[in-house]
Amino acid sequence: MPRIANNVAARRRKKKVMKQAKGNYGGRGRLYRTAMETVRKGLKYAYRDRRNKKRDFRRLWITRISIACRNNDIRYSQFIAGLKQEGVALNRKSLSNIAAKDPQTFEYLVGMVKKTA
Repeated sequence: MPRIANNVAARRRKKKVMKQAKGNYGGRGRLYRTAMETVRKGLKYAYRDRRNKKRDFRRLWITRISIACRNNDIRYSQFIAGLKQEGVALNRKSLSNIAAKDPQTFEYLVGMVKKTA
């Protein structure tokens, strides 16, 4: 019985990897084995960092709100607790945008929180 090699599928697999490795430096973009390692590791990083991105942005928003709170003589924790008590349903992303782009509205929110405390 003759040997049958499925070259079409193998070539397709290799082309897929090489396309993903395109643009990498040296052999990482030209040699199949190193390209495989690079692509596999890159996909692993991409998966991990899609989750880390959410963490990083939340940390950035909290930092921005915290700075704006300090400028208005109130602590971040007091501000957030006061907003919850008042029933203001703004998430940290929108609070961060308000703090950065519209200081008057943020001052109004801080005043509202200080009034209840």
